[in-house]
Parts: sequence; C-alpha cells; structure tokens
Amino acid sequence: MNSVTLLVLAAGMGSRYGGLKQLDSVGPNGETVIDYSVFDAIRAGFNKVVFIIREDFKEEFKLSIGEKFQDRIEVEYAFQKLDELPPGYTIPNDRTKPWGTGHAILSAMQTVRDPFAVINADDFYGQLAYQKIYNYLSETPVDALPANYCMVGYPLKNTLSEHGSVSRGICSVSEDDKLNSVRELTHIVKKHSEIFNEVNGEKESLTGDEVVSMNMWGFSPQVFIQLERLFSEFLKQNLNVLSSEFYIPFAVDNLIQSGTATVEVLETTEKWFGVTYQEDKVQVQKAILSLIQHGDYPSSI
Repeated sequence: MNSVTLLVLAAGMGSRYGGLKQLDSVGPNGETVIDYSVFDAIRAGFNKVVFIIREDFKEEFKLSIGEKFQDRIEVEYAFQKLDELPPGYTIPNDRTKPWGTGHAILSAMQTVRDPFAVINADDFYGQLAYQKIYNYLSETPVDALPANYCMVGYPLKNTLSEHGSVSRGICSVSEDDKLNSVRELTHIVKKHSEIFNEVNGEKESLTGDEVVSMNMWGFSPQVFIQLERLFSEFLKQNLNVLSSEFYIPFAVDNLIQSGTATVEVLETTEKWFGVTYQEDKVQVQKAILSLIQHGDYPSSI
C-alpha cells in the first residue's frame, strides 16, 4: 500500500468571489470548506496534507486551518510564487496573475514524495470522492510506464451554480473508464431546466449528464518532471500574455495524447458544492447542515 498525500490548491485570488474565500466559514461552528476536505481525507486514509498558499497569508492560514489538523495528519506548506520559472525565463514586469493550477502543483515538488490527490481549496467534493481516489492511489504502482493517473468525474448537472456561469472540463471517457480528452467550456449556464454553454451569442446545448472534471486529480510523483517540461513549452508561447494560465487539464490532455500517461475516470454521483460566487455560500451552508443532520459529518470538526 502506498502512502497518499492530499495537495490543496489554496493560492488563488478568488477574483469572482471577492476576497480570500478559502478562509470563509460555511459550517455551523466556523468550519471552512477546507476543514471538511481534510476531514474527509483523514478518514479515507490519507497520510499527509500539503497546502499550496501565497506566502503573504501564511500565518493567517496556519492559525485558521493548519494548526487545527497538525495532531491528526502530517501538515506541510508550499508557496506558489510568480517568479519561480524554469531557467532562461524572467517574469514580465506587469504580470500579477498566478501562473495557474499546473504551476501550483510544481510549487510542491520539493514537498510531495508519494502519490497525491489534487483538490481546489474552495470545492466540497464529498466523502465518497476521497475514498475512491485514495483507494486508487494507494494501490497503483508509482513507477508504471506510461504513468497511471486518475480523476474523479461528476455529472455536470451536479456541479452548477444558480448565480452565474461556470467553467467546466467536459470529459470524453472510453468504455473502459479511461479519459480520452478534456474540453474546457468557459461559460456554462443553467436557466430553468436548460443547460448550455454560450460564447459570443452562440449556444451549445448540454444534457447535464456529461462527465466533468472538478480539478480532483490523482498523480504519482513522476508527474512533476512531466509538468516541468510542459510548463517550459507553455512559456515559450505565453510568457508575455499576461492573462495566460497553465492549467492542469491542458497538461493532462497533452500527456494522454502523447501516450505518456493514462487517466482512470472514477465516476461519482455525489453532488459537488462550491463557492464560485458570494451568493453560493448560503446554498453550501444549507447543504453541509443537511449532511450533518444525516450523520455524514460531525457537528464540529
């Protein structure tokens, strides 16, 4: 059995939400979404959690989140920094935007030594998702060629916001549950019973049953070498594009198409909860309270 690490991506700016939503409380006793994520990881069997954060709110984050769990699971921190680039590259003077989720994973290269699951700090994935990804990572050989990775897939209809558009990676999945490709749709809207992606006034209708990625991925440490190469290639084309980001789905799709990795899709019918917009918070609070009342979570973590 492999030891398994949880890598929490908590360095994002939260531009649509407004503020550091990673530290916003959603539970009845001030719990954050991250609290529930780490709780689920611990009971699934994870051995360690690494938080990717911005260095400027390290102390606040440690006091609010990290110290709560340090007696229950090994806790470490890594920092996503704009100027951490491959040799030969220098950060553009006007760059303020983080380099994206793929770059965030690279920030943990010196901290993560075991197979690991990646999650967004502001996403509530559900107990079953953690158990499924832990089972896969704890049992899968870490040095296989091509690399054996995984992701948790949700039905699109279980991941939407009532308060605005969302971006989702629509997954093409083979009959043997392997990921064929990920297509990013950036403006998915739910209006009444209709779900569609709208770009420049053109609508693409969706059923809601499509499998989507919510950025819950499972990797072995060999992904770091692969991401280093892909990030360098990304910078060749996008270094001076100030809004460009190196996303995990882009990297994963490249690895699949090049035959250097396979990705097992672990489907779940659980409902995902997220706080993309401020207005989402009330729904998340209600959903968590319902789970507590059904005995899925304790009243205090």
